[in-house]
Amino acid sequence: MFNENEVKTKMDKVIESLESRLTTVRAGRANPNILNGIMVEYYGVPTPIQGIANISIPEARQLVIKPFDKSALKNIEKALFEANLGMAPTNNGEVLILTIPELTEDSRRAFVKQVKDMAEDARIALRNVRQDANNAIKRQEFSENEEKIYLESVQKLIDKYNDIVEEKFKEKEKELMTI
Repeated sequence: MFNENEVKTKMDKVIESLESRLTTVRAGRANPNILNGIMVEYYGVPTPIQGIANISIPEARQLVIKPFDKSALKNIEKALFEANLGMAPTNNGEVLILTIPELTEDSRRAFVKQVKDMAEDARIALRNVRQDANNAIKRQEFSENEEKIYLESVQKLIDKYNDIVEEKFKEKEKELMTI
């Protein structure tokens, strides 16, 4: 059975996924989200860095990572090197300091391209949701008019969500290109 709320929920999840992916793209300012997905070997178990350390932002372009357990400092440092973030952590024996380098024009453009690809992935995911919804509608025994109304409502939804994707892309592009 066609359920418009179910389609909206799926489209909302696509937008949430896009937003979380966009936070991992650094824009020249410190953001703890750039560390999302980094796993640290902690007593033989891969653990998210946020689970074993406190991450703070003392300055606009600096992240300080203070492990709850000092014995994890070397493993965190190793994980940061392996994550290939484009910046080397400074270890002072107590904390790790990540200094976010200024973005060059080329790196800004590369990040914008990366963000554009993320936006396109979101659009593709939205089209897949639309396709599934349209197929579900066509499998139903609706009258021609009902089917047309449902298909139009799905199209209105996809238009609305594509506008949201475009808006998110433009915001991130502006953030990246602002010096």
